[in-house]
Amino acid sequence: MILLGILAASGAGVVLVGVAGYVGGGAAALSTVNKFAFPSDSRSTLGTGLSAGRRELGGMSNPSVAGYFAGGYSASAKSTVDKFAFPSDSRTTLGTGLSRASYGTSGFSNYNVAGYIALGDSPTVTTVDKFAFPADSRSTLGTGLSAARVYNSGFANPELAGYSAGGRSSNTTVDKFTFPADTRTTLATGLSVGIREAAGMSNSGTAGYVAGNAAGTTVDKFAFPSDTRSTLATGLSSVRRAMAGMNDTTNAGYFAGGGTSSGSTTVDKFAFPAETRTTLGTGLSSAIWFTAGMSNG
Repeated sequence: MILLGILAASGAGVVLVGVAGYVGGGAAALSTVNKFAFPSDSRSTLGTGLSAGRRELGGMSNPSVAGYFAGGYSASAKSTVDKFAFPSDSRTTLGTGLSRASYGTSGFSNYNVAGYIALGDSPTVTTVDKFAFPADSRSTLGTGLSAARVYNSGFANPELAGYSAGGRSSNTTVDKFTFPADTRTTLATGLSVGIREAAGMSNSGTAGYVAGNAAGTTVDKFAFPSDTRSTLATGLSSVRRAMAGMNDTTNAGYFAGGGTSSGSTTVDKFAFPAETRTTLGTGLSSAIWFTAGMSNG
C-alpha cells in the first residue's frame, strides 16, 4: 500500500494528514486557483493560475507530486491539461492533453498510479482518458462510461476503484472502475436524487460523497468497499450546484463554491468520521461556480 501525505503520531496511532486543497477556474472563464492549507484551512491564491481562463473543467491529483485541471470551456471546448507541481505549485501544460476538446469533465485518481478524466459536452461521448503517472502518458479506456453524461462528478477509493456519478440530465447513475484493470460496473443503488453538475470528494479508504443540486442540499455517502448508500443527516449549508470537491485525506472533505443562478464564495467542511458540517470563515476569493477541485494529500 502507498501511504501519502504526512504521517502524524497520536494516542490513537498514525493518521494521514493532507497538505492542501485547490479550487481552479470557473464561470465566467476564470484562471484563478484558490489554495486552502490543511489543517488551518487558510486561503491563498496562486501567483500562477490556469494557463487560460476556463469554466466547467475537471480535477485530479498525483498526491505529493502534482495536481491537474483538465478540459473546460472558454469560447470553445478545450483539451488543455494544466499541471501544478507540489509543493511549489509551479504550472506547466501537458504536451498531450485530452483525447478531444471537452467541458463538463470530472476526474478521479488511483493514488500515484494514474489519473482519469471522464469527458463531457456530447450526447454520444462516453470516453474516459487515463494519464499514467509520473510520465503523464495518455490512453483511453476500452470501456468508458455506461452512458454519455456531461457534468458528472468523480471520487475514488484510492488503490481500489474510481467512481463517476450523476450528470445531466439529472442522472442517478454511478459507474465504478476497478483498479488496476479499469473494468467498469454500475452500482445497483445509485444517487438518492438525480444530480446535474455534481461534485465529489472522499474520506480516503472509507467513503465517497456526492453533492450538488439545483433544488436541494442532499449529500449522498457511499461506504467502501460495499458501496452501500446513505444520505447525510446534515447536508450542504445552502442549495448549490456546480461546486468543487476536495479532501484532507481521512480528516475532512470540502464542497466549495457553486450556486443556482450565480456563484458563491461558500466552502462547506465535513469533518471525518462524524461528518459534522461547518462553513469556513474565509471562503473563496470570489463568487465561483462551474469550478473544479483537487488535493495534495
